[in-house]
Amino acid sequence: MTTAADEAVAMVKFDERGLVPAIAQQHDTGEVLMMAWMNERAVRATLETREVHYWSRSRNALWHKGETSGQVQTLIDLRVDCDGDTLLLLVDQKGVACHTGRRTCFFRAAREDGVAVTEPVLVSPDSLYGQ
Repeated sequence: MTTAADEAVAMVKFDERGLVPAIAQQHDTGEVLMMAWMNERAVRATLETREVHYWSRSRNALWHKGETSGQVQTLIDLRVDCDGDTLLLLVDQKGVACHTGRRTCFFRAAREDGVAVTEPVLVSPDSLYGQ
């Protein structure tokens, strides 16, 4: 029996490392929160639990977003782009998405006079990760 997760995974074109980029976007505001990588296990775990999982390239391990910090992403919708090579995750972000303590990872903007920081630190990274 084919499951919804099987159908979704079948549409995805994972790269030679078995990964696909995934963009997390706040479902109700459209705010782009972060980009990370997913492998088949991460896609399946996300669809099964409705909490977002990624593949950590630095740790070479499955990563449940918020497992350390408590800043969980609840999945609202998982969408596959027309080429199958990028995922869009519509999420409900609890707290901040960025490991720097900012709401979004996209907090630096190129301006004529240099780079501007557009988002404040909302939570100390030390308090997020118990350091």
